[in-house]
Amino acid sequence: MTQPTQLSSRFLCTMRIRVSDSYIMNDVPTGKRRRVDIFDGGEVDGPLLKGRILPGGSDTLLTRNDTSLTPDVRLVIKTDDGSLILVTYKGVRHGPPEVMDRIAKGEDVDPTEYYLRNAPFFETNSTKYDWLNKVVSIGIGRREADSAVYDVHEIL
Repeated sequence: MTQPTQLSSRFLCTMRIRVSDSYIMNDVPTGKRRRVDIFDGGEVDGPLLKGRILPGGSDTLLTRNDTSLTPDVRLVIKTDDGSLILVTYKGVRHGPPEVMDRIAKGEDVDPTEYYLRNAPFFETNSTKYDWLNKVVSIGIGRREADSAVYDVHEIL
């Protein structure tokens, strides 16, 4: 039997996404609650990608019937050299109810106490960043009082 291929990755960047407003819709057909977070910007910093997150992105976060959360995000990065990159991702966040309550209250919670992962995909017409159109990446996240923060790694 052939051994499984080892997973390897390289660090792309850290994305810090600032949330400015949230709107709640309870008892939606797809789950218990839909929260729509509106972004007012943020920062992207890493060895392969630097810039800022433009205001106006959003997360249509779904609380599923099993109480886990499914982020569904659209945002735009403007790189330090002026290129635009559309980022879309879905993910999963779950943890013990008391930990999830603390996060919902805006407390800083150690990210080892819960699970927050996403799968960002990139779209750009920039020749410099064209390679991003062809990668799969994983974000390892944490929720802070006014921001979602992800360390994004390209899967090699």
